[in-house]
Amino acid sequence: MYMTLMLEKAGQHKIPVLKGDFNRLGASIRLFEGVEGWFDCIDEYSRSRGVRNEHYIVSSGNAEIIEGTAIANKFNKIYASRFMFDHHGVARGPAMAINYTTKTQFLFRINKGAHDLSDDSKINSYVLKEERPMPFPNMVYFGDGATDIPCFRLVKEEGGLSIAVFKPHTKGAREKASQLLKDGRVHCITPAEYQEGSNLEKIVKAQIDFVAAREALVRQLAIV
Repeated sequence: MYMTLMLEKAGQHKIPVLKGDFNRLGASIRLFEGVEGWFDCIDEYSRSRGVRNEHYIVSSGNAEIIEGTAIANKFNKIYASRFMFDHHGVARGPAMAINYTTKTQFLFRINKGAHDLSDDSKINSYVLKEERPMPFPNMVYFGDGATDIPCFRLVKEEGGLSIAVFKPHTKGAREKASQLLKDGRVHCITPAEYQEGSNLEKIVKAQIDFVAAREALVRQLAIV
């Protein structure tokens, strides 16, 4: 609805809604401290532990804005709400809308490697959990709001790691995150600080170590 209203209001004032404008807005977004170097750091650490690592965004926000950010090329896939654009790059209508309940379907797509949204056969096909490309127990999900709650619960219940991050030095942010922990939605909460040596980095690296150790144990048991 907000996407439709955006186009209606812009149309009333004869203002085109352009893909390039969304991208430029994304380029102007101020990112959390350390986030630009985060992906390469985590990828390097994963390789050192023999773990294949992938990054995804699942957002109810606007994909065209996210695609304009400095970190857009760090993601294997961006799942977010999208407009339909004509050949001039002018938005003509909503193409896909994601909300808090529909977010979880994309975790299943990641889990099964079913990234083609036009192909329903792969996402609906039966695949043993241990044969899926991205098992839930290997997932780490970061979130900071109410729209993340279903994903928090899904990843946590399926054996992955759910982390509620909050903006440092922001009134009430820690308290909101703490409530998610009290309600059993997440495993832990931590400030959204991505620089080297941060608590978040330590948690994620420990999880990578855990995944590597678990896989090593599985291989060893198979030999025995």
